[in-house]
Order: sequence, then C-alpha cells, then structure tokens
Amino acid sequence: MRSLIGAIAFLTLLPAPGRQVAPGRAAAFFPLVGAMLGAAGAGVYIAAGRVLPPAVAALLTVASWTMISGVLHEDGLADVADAMRAGRAREKMLAILKDSRIGTYGAVAVALSVIARWQALEYSSSHPVLIVCVAAQAVPRAAMVALAWVSRPVGTGLGFEFASTLTTAGALAAIAQGIAAALLGGLRVGLVMIVGAYLIVRAARWYFYRRLGGVNGDCLGAVEQLLEIFVLLLFTCRNCSW
Repeated sequence: MRSLIGAIAFLTLLPAPGRQVAPGRAAAFFPLVGAMLGAAGAGVYIAAGRVLPPAVAALLTVASWTMISGVLHEDGLADVADAMRAGRAREKMLAILKDSRIGTYGAVAVALSVIARWQALEYSSSHPVLIVCVAAQAVPRAAMVALAWVSRPVGTGLGFEFASTLTTAGALAAIAQGIAAALLGGLRVGLVMIVGAYLIVRAARWYFYRRLGGVNGDCLGAVEQLLEIFVLLLFTCRNCSW
C-alpha cells in the first residue's frame, strides 16, 4: 500500500498521506496509477460529451490528465526539446536539462503534444473510450519504467533517484501491467502497441546514450509523452482491421 501511495504522490498532484517511499520502489504501481488516470479521463470525456462536442470533450480530457499529473511529463518533453538545440555538446545539453526555464523548442514541443493527443483522442471514437484512455495512460508509464530499468542514470534529481532505486521485480511488474493494458484493445492492436513501445524505448535509449551518456527524469518524461501520442494515434487508424 505504501508503494501505491508513493506512486500516486510521484506521478500526480493528489494528496498522498503517510511516509513516502523512494520513487523507484513505487515503480511497480506506475501503470496502475496511469490506469486510474485513464479511467478518470474517460469519465471526464463521457460526462463532457453529454453536453459538449467530441472535440471539446477530448480537449478537457487531455487537460485533466495534464493538470492531475502536474505537467510532470510535459516538463520533461519541453526540457529535452530545448536541449536538442545544443547539437553534440553533452555538457551544454545537461545544463539545459537542469534549467527550469522553457525555450521556443520546448514550448512548440508541448503545444504539438497537446494538439496531437487532443485530436487523436477525438478521432478514436470507434473504440471504447475507457479502453483507449486506460491504455494511453498505463502503457506509457510502463515504458518509462522499462527505459529507466535498462539505462544508466545521469545527473541528479528525482529521475536519478528513481532509476537508482528501481528494482528488477518492480520493473517487471510494471512491464507486465503495461502489456496487460495494451491487450485491452484486442490482440492485434495490443501486439502492435507492445512492439511499437519496445521500439520507441530502444530508439530513445540509443539516442540518449549517444547524446547524454544515459537518461534522466526529463528523458523519461519525454518518452512518456511520445508513447501517449503513439497509443492514441494507434486507436485512430481507420484502415486497420483490429
């Protein structure tokens, strides 16, 4: 129970009573917390959809995810996008990742992420909204854990603490939950989602090792955002017979 509360405290702004555990030790519950966020978002979508157009309902759903999570992952995406300006200068990239200010690259990346998720959710109406929302929140958080598990942490901060305290058992539990969430939409779409998530994690690890020598919390947040977009876009495919 303490680990679940720790996961809620780490991933959301919701009040979490009691003594907190190290982030890595709560990783086993990251996809579960994501599923809870997804279910809450589905509730927002259904409730808003009764009186508002689907586009507005989808936007409110994405906004609810962003606000409840405290813009945690969007911040990571923004920092990584800004750091890409540094070219091949590793130390300059690390310095930008530590900078709390947001630049033009970061602002554009976050805006594109919000627009992509908003529109993808709106056009995924051929699938049950609960399944779409749960998968879109649980699978990316499992991928975050997987990337941290197979990578060397760099820098300092929560990301370093998370990766340093992550256990094999916790990582495997999170990955198993992510696989289960991916299969909620059916075997075919689930397999595509799993393979896609694996390839994105592998590509991200290669890129961050080449540029930074490892990963930090911002890298994990950026990957979470990419996976959210990927999962939601997958549910919008019209020419795929799942």
